[in-house]
Amino acid sequence: MSEEKKKIELEFAIRSSVKILYQCLSTSSGLSEWFADDVTIKKDYAKFEWDGTAEEAKVVAKRADSFIRFQFLEDEGTDYYFEFNIKTDPLTNDVALIVTDFVDPDEEEEQQLLWESQINELLHVLGG
Repeated sequence: MSEEKKKIELEFAIRSSVKILYQCLSTSSGLSEWFADDVTIKKDYAKFEWDGTAEEAKVVAKRADSFIRFQFLEDEGTDYYFEFNIKTDPLTNDVALIVTDFVDPDEEEEQQLLWESQINELLHVLGG
């Protein structure tokens, strides 16, 4: 087994309603617009396609308009997952998206840049 993966959490300010944001994070059509070339979600299974390569994941937890957590099937039996968590500041109503992921320590910077570029794509889709 390879070395332990490292948990990273990235926070992004999002100008969007929570409902619309959650749709972008939890539906096939929403995720296909910014996260992967093609996404199919059936029941609790998701198939993500990037450049013709497919990866399958399971939705392991979710709460409407709050968060969704996916685990790639290759990570089954581990504590590794990636999660989109929506936080709303009770005072300002500012919406933030917290992305949690597990990365190989030597790929941490690369993964952070990848997430930043993905979230920029999401912001573009949301019109932010």
